[in-house]
Amino acid sequence: MTVTVSASGLSVRYGGTVALDDVGLRLEEGITALLGPNGAGKTTLLRVLATAVPADRGAFTVLGHDPGTVAGRLAVRRALGYLPQNPGFHPDFTAFAFVDYVAILKELTDRAARHREVRRVLEEVDLGDVRGRRIRRLSGGMRQRVALAAALVGDPRFLVLDEPTAGLDPEQRMRFRDLITRTGEGRTVLLSTHQTEDVAMLCHRVIVMAGGRVRFEGTPAELTARAAGRVWSSTERDPGARAGWRTGAGAFRNVGDAPEGADLLEPTLEDGYLLTLDDTGAQVNAR
Repeated sequence: MTVTVSASGLSVRYGGTVALDDVGLRLEEGITALLGPNGAGKTTLLRVLATAVPADRGAFTVLGHDPGTVAGRLAVRRALGYLPQNPGFHPDFTAFAFVDYVAILKELTDRAARHREVRRVLEEVDLGDVRGRRIRRLSGGMRQRVALAAALVGDPRFLVLDEPTAGLDPEQRMRFRDLITRTGEGRTVLLSTHQTEDVAMLCHRVIVMAGGRVRFEGTPAELTARAAGRVWSSTERDPGARAGWRTGAGAFRNVGDAPEGADLLEPTLEDGYLLTLDDTGAQVNAR
């Protein structure tokens, strides 16, 4: 498949803190997950790729455009849809007015054509019937869909989504997953999330970051396979486990180096993720 985004050597430092450390990646059409603990550098990477902040070192291209030049940066932004972790809404804007404002920023200058596009993306995220409602009167899930509609204005080929399902209840999360799946068709989507179930259900590729560096890049199945033979059940918490928790059935699920004769369990993507973090020295939180 054609590479949409190619990055190498991306490094960002905030004072004495290294946010990105020589990060390289390649993204193709489809949905790629970006997993990692808080402070891993995920949001910084997304902001760099969205041209919101410059990297101190390194380079990247989006659809062949180099944001290191003025013309290239404009071309990247025209091809980009960005949903930040905390989208800023003016409370008195209606859903339509907010998305229309973003469309103006994206240089959709013809008013009639722009309004058709605004209505189209609001319909795409199932908000056509509330487009005249003020954002302050919308639920959290609806506000996230307004932000997604704004990211979709202009039919971008590269979509950057930072924690789009954070704070949503299970029903809202399922609905949003369906929206992401639909909007990901024919596009390259980079999705940052803490929800490993989102990755398992939505993504064909996954990148794990820790300490500002890429620690794993591959398929969800390959990440899950990292935990093969390293997950087991016991009646008591195993002190040798790297992570462990009591399940609803009362037994303990342990992750790490299984002892001889252990009752092995089928690994999950979350198990592979936890072990990848543990191998890098990142903190693993047992539930």
